[in-house]
This record gives sequence, structure tokens and C-alpha cells, in this order.
Amino acid sequence: MKFLFDENLAERLKNDVAELFPGSLHVKDLGLAGAADLLIWGRAAADRFILVTKDEDFQRLSVLRGPPPKVIWIRLGNCSTSTVAALLNSSMVRISTFVLDAESAFLALR
Repeated sequence: MKFLFDENLAERLKNDVAELFPGSLHVKDLGLAGAADLLIWGRAAADRFILVTKDEDFQRLSVLRGPPPKVIWIRLGNCSTSTVAALLNSSMVRISTFVLDAESAFLALR
């Protein structure tokens, strides 16, 4: 499982979760900084990333289009990057179950 972090999340997250989610990248790593949501969506699907975002627009796309890609929607308010990393790392079992469920399009984490 590898994540693609949306622009609204810190680049450093890819390093903070690398032990459990190797190969994770930030949209900036792919030259997608400032790119339209559909472009990011398409790249995540093509490269088999799980899209991690705080953006409700991607949650809506996941409902309309379905996977791939699957979307993890971070539902924390204003918080530190380490809080988001801790949430992702502590949710490994939930994330694994979500990824294996062919019908699930998005997972909201709080």
C-alpha cells in the first residue's frame, strides 16, 4: 500500500509513514502541485496509489466514480503533521481492511 498525499497535507508525511506505507509520495513529487483534482485522481488511479487528503472534493469524486483510486479522507481539523502521521500509522488495520474491500471507495479517519 502506498499513499499519494494531496497538496493540503505536508510533504513530510511520506517520510513519517514510510515504515508502514513504503513508496508513498506527495503530489509535488509527481509535478502535480496546483494540478486540477481530476488530474491528480487519474495519476493516483494509474499508479495504484491510495489518495490521502483533507479535501472533501476527493471524497465526492470517490462516491461518484468509485475506485480506483481509493481515498482516505482525513477528518481532523487544524492539527500538526505528526498528529496526521500518528493517525495513519495507528489505523493500519482499518486501512488494510478498507483496501481489501472491493466495494469501499473512501475511508474517513478521525
